[in-house]
Amino acid sequence: MKQIIKVELKTKSAKLTDCKTQILAIGHFSDTQKPSPEIIELCKKLGGAIEDVVKLGDFKGKTGTSSLLYGNNRIGAQRVLIVGLGEKSKATIDTVRQAAVLAANKAVSLKVKTVALAIHKAFETRFDSELVGQATAEGIYFGSFRYDEYVTSGENGRAELLTVDVIDDSSNLKRLAKGLATGTIIGKAQSYARTMANRPGNVINPPALADEAKKLARNTARLTCKVFDEKQLSKMGAGGILAVGSGSKTPPRFIAIKYSPKGKSKLPTVALVGKAITFDSGGISIKPAQNMEQMKFDKTGGIAVLAAIKAAAELKLPINIYALVPSAENMPSGTSYRPGDIVTTYSGKTVEIENTDAEGRMILCDALHYAVEQKCDVIIDIATLTGACMVALGTHKAGLMGNDEKLIKQLEDAAESSGESVWELPCGDEYADDMKSKIADLHNSGGRWGGACTAAAFLRQFVGDKKWAHLDIAGVDNVEKPTESKAVGATAFGVRLMTTYLLNLAKSNK
Repeated sequence: MKQIIKVELKTKSAKLTDCKTQILAIGHFSDTQKPSPEIIELCKKLGGAIEDVVKLGDFKGKTGTSSLLYGNNRIGAQRVLIVGLGEKSKATIDTVRQAAVLAANKAVSLKVKTVALAIHKAFETRFDSELVGQATAEGIYFGSFRYDEYVTSGENGRAELLTVDVIDDSSNLKRLAKGLATGTIIGKAQSYARTMANRPGNVINPPALADEAKKLARNTARLTCKVFDEKQLSKMGAGGILAVGSGSKTPPRFIAIKYSPKGKSKLPTVALVGKAITFDSGGISIKPAQNMEQMKFDKTGGIAVLAAIKAAAELKLPINIYALVPSAENMPSGTSYRPGDIVTTYSGKTVEIENTDAEGRMILCDALHYAVEQKCDVIIDIATLTGACMVALGTHKAGLMGNDEKLIKQLEDAAESSGESVWELPCGDEYADDMKSKIADLHNSGGRWGGACTAAAFLRQFVGDKKWAHLDIAGVDNVEKPTESKAVGATAFGVRLMTTYLLNLAKSNK
């Protein structure tokens, strides 16, 4: 998958009317305000075309909307894209990101190669220029992404977006440029995750994912990778991972990547744990045939973790980080684990199997205990864990649960800044009681009610006294229908959120 984007920063001497580009994107708030002198000059050059579409009501400035005009040789740009920013009073840093997403998405749809984005003056005074730059770059990468790795010909072919000029005349150009550099690293990591997650089950299976992880570690400074195969998993007693992978011809793997910063870190060691079921048929408790092709996305949590540690390493964050990815293919066969089985997990705890489609928690519990063994201070897991979370929160927010209020707040702050929205749900002792078995320590299904909460409560039994949080991304991991800002397929939800959390943690030590 190629995504050739070069983000450049132009100085304040660049006039909007003189930008020689295929698309010039400018923002417009829906509530009344006086345009900047640069926009007024642009309007005059275009003969009032921008004012006309607003006055006629053809463009109202709502978020997620845009209007395309043509330069007609009156200005340097061939086209002018007006992007809706919503109400000025409600603008956030994600408003910047989503405007960049929409502009880049539109540019790729039109098969253009050069875009200029003008930073709205309102953002210069309201937000830190570094954050504005970061959000802009992240948005450019997200909006320009298309998964066409296996498209060989036809109308789906597209021109790559090659150059994006970010135009700003603020006094903080150095901070803006620094933010662009950070956002570019995160944006590329997110594109990496989307590519990997979109690959089908016949391309990415547990051994193939392990090979990709090894490749990632080889190509990224200060990363080391260890992969446990089925024999090693058996020797160490990782019964959860082995049980889920037992029905497939393709054996399971457990991937452990470590990032060691230069020098000695004074910050907590963080473990990012991600579920990677490369295809989930449900096993013996088989899923309905309808939409089963979407089950290639059951690996998105694990891939988000790989992308996040990639970004952290490239950003040279002063934090020791583990990326732990248990991976299996959940298939039905004569060797599959069965409802009624009792599985001994890596921690020694036993689990009665009630539903083989509740497999994510079975592989995660082994990885969580491994994180405890590595003496990680903070553990964050991310998984497409339950349909119940999607029922509760829909496709707009991920579920957030945990055992430490400070960590929950830190992740909520990172979610707000990164634009990857979360909502806290409970996972206390009352939900843990629902997971107790009469013939084993636990059972792997809590019944119909509160499924997201009981699943998290199950995971909580394997982290001991470590600070822990769980992200259930079942409703936000992929897009089934394209929108003005999102292409079909994997979203890589969690890459920005986890990387932002790590960035904030690093900054707290300065």
